[in-house]
Parts: sequence; structure tokens; C-alpha cells
Amino acid sequence: MTCGVFLELLAREASPVEFEGPLVQARAEGAPPAVLAELESAKVAALRVRAVMRRHARREAELEALFDTAGDLAGLRDLDAVLEAITRRARRLLNADIAYLTLNDDERGETYMRVTDGSVSAAFRRLRLPMGTGLVGLVAQTAMPYTSAHYLGDEQFQHRGFIDDAVAEEGIVAILGVPMRLGSRVIGVLTAAHRSERPFEPEEVALLGSLAAHAAVAIDNARLLEETRTALEELSSANEEVKARSAAVERAARAHDRMTAVVVRGGGVEDVGAVVTELLGGTLHVLDADGRQLATTGAASAPLTADELVGVSASAHSARAQGRTVRRGDLWIASVSTGDEMLGTLVLRTADELSDADQRILEPAALVTALLLLFQRSVTEAEGRVRGELLDDLLSGRQTGAEALMSRARRVNVDLSAPHVVLCAKYGSQEFRQRAAFWASSYAAVERGLAASRAEEIVLLLPGDRPGEAARWVAKELGASLGGPATIGAAGPVRGPADVASAHREAQRCADALRSLGRLGDGADASELGFVGLLIGDDRDVPGFLSSALGPVLGYDERRGTALVQTLEAYFGTGGSLSRTAGLLHIHVNTVSQRLDRIGHLLGEDWQTPERALELQLALRLHRLSR
Repeated sequence: MTCGVFLELLAREASPVEFEGPLVQARAEGAPPAVLAELESAKVAALRVRAVMRRHARREAELEALFDTAGDLAGLRDLDAVLEAITRRARRLLNADIAYLTLNDDERGETYMRVTDGSVSAAFRRLRLPMGTGLVGLVAQTAMPYTSAHYLGDEQFQHRGFIDDAVAEEGIVAILGVPMRLGSRVIGVLTAAHRSERPFEPEEVALLGSLAAHAAVAIDNARLLEETRTALEELSSANEEVKARSAAVERAARAHDRMTAVVVRGGGVEDVGAVVTELLGGTLHVLDADGRQLATTGAASAPLTADELVGVSASAHSARAQGRTVRRGDLWIASVSTGDEMLGTLVLRTADELSDADQRILEPAALVTALLLLFQRSVTEAEGRVRGELLDDLLSGRQTGAEALMSRARRVNVDLSAPHVVLCAKYGSQEFRQRAAFWASSYAAVERGLAASRAEEIVLLLPGDRPGEAARWVAKELGASLGGPATIGAAGPVRGPADVASAHREAQRCADALRSLGRLGDGADASELGFVGLLIGDDRDVPGFLSSALGPVLGYDERRGTALVQTLEAYFGTGGSLSRTAGLLHIHVNTVSQRLDRIGHLLGEDWQTPERALELQLALRLHRLSR
């Protein structure tokens, strides 16, 4: 009966006070001492059983919570979430005021605060503990759990001022720390603490140790998952980069194929530029070795300024030395060169950033442009040799084979039956010879003429019938190309091979006369040099000279029956004296003045300048002799 009462109390999980009930009732009923002793013994045994049952129940609850924790941790993938879940669950399982987790920094020999739950001190959350210092540092170093019912007064630990200050600021008194281990390696410490003094039961140590074991596995899994995720992201990024590079290489290969096709089909630098600007955008300027623009392709853009051209020249040499594209502001510059010669420059103007792959498009474009310029030069030189040899044969003066000469001329698109002018260019220094020859050959090819380089001159045979005008144009353009004066004598027009040699001799004399007169860098033909032209001309065109110098006065006398020529002769003969002229002609001085005014109106206001006066006196003398 006695045991049954206490079993019933155990069965319904009665409180400890209720176990006193049967004993109190027996005393009230006057039960003998033996019965009371038996009841007391049964009560003590029942309370012992109750305590054991309570411990088992609590242990079961803790294990269940531990298994739940393991399940929760296994489902987490983010490391921060895992660490926070471990710390929060540790605080809850041990009913602690604060829980915290540190991770070891093996390189620095420290364990540092990683996550806290229930902490109020910023200094505590920033703690880094050297291995072996404090309770947590000792656990991290020895891989053994440690407890302290009153940490600040516990002498078994190595205290450091900054650690104790942080612990005191947090208000921690009792601490339990267990290691988190992966195999034999400690990765951190899991800690539960109270803000009041109290011992920790072995079951609590075991429970926190079990949680730390699960936590270590979860942390390692999360770390491995994070590393796997990072590796996958890096692999994905690398894959994207490989794809991008592959696309860039393929794009550059297509560009190279297109530019190669330009060469094969006989295209020019403009076609190469069109490929570049189609792929890269912007405006492409193609410059020659002297910085002159050969072509422009792409979007409309202002031409390169003088300052930009200076910078481009310096950058082009740098690009050639480096063997790659050089950037200068919004200009991307690639050198067009062979191993030992600078042929030109590609200048791409664009506001966009050019990747390495894009620059690899510009650089092959420069290489193809160099190939085209070399090819063009070879063609020009070959054609120049043919044209030069033909002009040399024409200048030889041999009259045999005129039809063969005209046939050869037709093969290089020159029609010798049409009027041509012969130009002789004198350029002074021999250092200009090669450049002058190249310019003349190129210009003659464009104008459908002929050019030849001789010892001290360049000879041009160009279509046209205005030798003086052609001479001045060539003097200007050739001089600009040479960077120095080019003096051009001209003769013609001529038709057919027969008159070319004599016209060349006259053009030579004309050029020499211009240089003797100090007119370096100028151009003229014999008819434009007045009496000097009369002296140097092969045909000695006296009527033409008279017409040029006195024509208006002679015509006036012939139409009006006046004596203006006679008056002009008398005026020059008397040294320009009006009175003596009047006396010589037996007319009034006013009449002389009126006649001279009429002469000035016919000949121009400058007729009395020394140069004109000399030509007029020579013309008057020839006029008198011819009569």
C-alpha cells in the first residue's frame, strides 16, 4: 500500500512537496513509529527515483534538441547562418545568459570572436585572444574543455588586462568553453556563460561538447560548400572569360580574314579603314610617314589638329618600339611600319575604351596597311621606271620609232597626240632627289603624264596647254613636299614625240633663268619672262614679244593713225624729258603729256618701272629694226 501511493505520485510526476502527503497523513492518524519509518524510507527512495527520472527526461530533451540542432545545421548552407544558429542554440540548451563562438587564426596564433548571442559589450565582441590566455585561449590551445564558476577570480587561467576588462564590461562571471575539433585540429571554441556565479554540471559540459562536435562538422560543411560555390563561381567566371576571349579571338580572326580579302581583291587603305571602323566604331585617320593624311573612314570627325599631329608622331614611334597600340586621350595609335622603316600611322579617334582584343584588331590593320603601302610603292616604282624610261627616250631627241614611242605611251595611259607641257624642276640639294623623284612619279601617274629623274633635275611631261600655270602649281606642291624651294621652268605645249627634246631644253633654260633672277621656288615659261624669255626661247618669237610688250600701243596707232610709238621712242631717247621730247617731235609739251597719259592707259600704270621700261625699249628697238 505504501509503495503504491508513492508509485502513483511518481506516475503523475507529482511535485516533491506532494511526496510529504502520505507521511503527514500517517502522523495525523497516529501511525506507529515503524510505519512512519517505513513511509520515510519509501519517500526518500521515491524522491531518488523521481530525480533520476527527471535527469533522464532532461537528458532526453537535450538529446532531442541536439538532434534537432544537427538537423537544422545540416540544412544551412551559408557559413554566417551556421555560426549564428550554433551560438543561439548553445545559449538556449544551456539556458545561459550569453553564448559566443570564436574561430582560430593559426597564422597569428589567436582565436577571435566570430559570433555572439546575448552580448551587450562592443569591446567583448571585438576580442582576439592569444593562444593559452584566458579560458577560451586555453581551450583553443589545449583542445580540452574548461569551466570556471567565477572566472575573474580563478587563478588557473592566464589573465590579460584587456581580456578581463572586456569580460567585466560584459558582466560575465561563470564560463564554460569546449573545443570545436575537426579530427585532431581545433578550429574554434564554443562557449556558454552566466552573469552570476555558478558551477557547471558534467551533463552541461557533455551537452555543449556534443553541440560543438556537430558545430565543427556543420562549419566544415559550410566552408566546403562555400569553397565549392566560390570555385564554381570562379569556374563560371573563367568560362565566361574564356568565351569572351574566344569571341574576341574569333572576331579578330574574322577581321583579319576581311582585311586579307581586301589585299587579295586589290583594295586600298580606305577599305582596311572601313573594316576597322565597322568593328570598333569611331573615325580612323591613315597618315603617311610625314604625317599627311592619306584617308579617313568612319563617323564624321574633326581633322587632327596640329598639336594632335605632334603628339601622334611621338606616340607612333613609341607604338613602333613597343610593337603594340598606344593611347593618347581619345586617340588610339598604331604604327604602320616594316622592320626598319616607318611608313605611316593609324589613328583611331573614339570615346569608347578599347579592350586588348579590340587593340589586336587595330594592330593587324596597321600591318595590312603597311603591306598595301609597300605594294603600292612597288607598283608606283615599277610604273615610274616604265614612265621614266619612256620619257628618257623622248628626251633623247631621236626621231626614229615615233609610232613605237606613242604606242608605249598609250600602254601607260598617256596620249602623246594631245597637247602636253614640259616642266623642268630644279630643287637644289641632292638630299631631296629621292623624295622629289617619288613625288613626281606619283603626280605624273595621277595626271596621266610622265616623269623622269635626272642628275640635277626632275622632268615632267603633263597634259595641258598652259605651261606657266602648270609650272607654278608644281613649284608650290613639290616645294611643300620637299620642305624647300623647287624652281620650275616650263615650255610647250607640244604634240607628239618630236618636239619634246627641244621643249625640255627651253624649260631647262627657263628654270636656270628663274634661279639666276633669284626667283627660287617660282615657276614660269619663256613667254612670261619678257625679253629674258625671248633670249632663252628656242623659237625666238619676236612678233610674240612685240605683241606682248607693245601690242596695245601698236594697235592704237594702226586704228587711229596716231604716233604714240614715235612719242614713246622719243621720250625714252631723251631720258624721259617732256620738253626735249616736245622739241624733238615739234609739238607742244601738253601734247606730249596727253600722249603719255594715253600710253599709260593702254600699257598699265607700271609701264615706267625699270623692268617694264627696259622691256619697252627693247621692244621699240626690235620694232624699228623689223621695219
